[in-house]
Amino acid sequence: MTLDAPISQAAAIRAIDLSFGWLEDKAILQSCALEVPKGEFWMLLGANGSGKSTLLRLLAGLLQPTGGEVQISPPVGFVFQNPDHQLVMPTVGADVAFGLVREKLSTAEIRQRVEESLTAVSLAAFQRRPIYALSGGQKQRVAIAGAIARHCDVLLLDEPTALLDPDSQLELVAQVQTLVKKRGITALWVTHRLEELEYCDGAFLLESGRVVDRGDPDRLKRRLMQTEEVED
Repeated sequence: MTLDAPISQAAAIRAIDLSFGWLEDKAILQSCALEVPKGEFWMLLGANGSGKSTLLRLLAGLLQPTGGEVQISPPVGFVFQNPDHQLVMPTVGADVAFGLVREKLSTAEIRQRVEESLTAVSLAAFQRRPIYALSGGQKQRVAIAGAIARHCDVLLLDEPTALLDPDSQLELVAQVQTLVKKRGITALWVTHRLEELEYCDGAFLLESGRVVDRGDPDRLKRRLMQTEEVED
């Protein structure tokens, strides 16, 4: 494993010796370890089948590890690759408010949180807009707004630009970068797009269920580009 400078001890996301497999003889993750410092934006890279989405779901508590430990600062927000899998209400404002129903807030408090979170993702004027009328990038920002409204400390994003056009991809990643800086959110973003690395503080490289490298995103980008050249 190649490592840059040691990560701060104040980690908001930590996986310790994490393992997972659907079958005992077929592990998807093996002794996987990573740490994301509080208030930073990191990305998780790897080829298809390397275990990126599985690792993110373990961190979110959507799956239970077969070994190891997850330590993460609650509350945690999760953004799926396809926003249609998590937007359940007919309008933008109603969907953001839906995630607050268990928090015993007054109507005024819910309204304020909805307005603040939509403003943070540049959708303040979209509160009454039907979900079906949104673009893919707008839907992803609504999903992120839902996490912000719940005052999530950690945001986990599973290839959120996979279904977007190139312009919308970079717009969304820049939006998350801004949120991390302005609100102190800790974000871990799964991607295979090297151009997105310029927006993050650091990155992890996952291969065959293990984190094999972490650190400076430019260095990891160069490593992956060199690998692609060799394979070509």
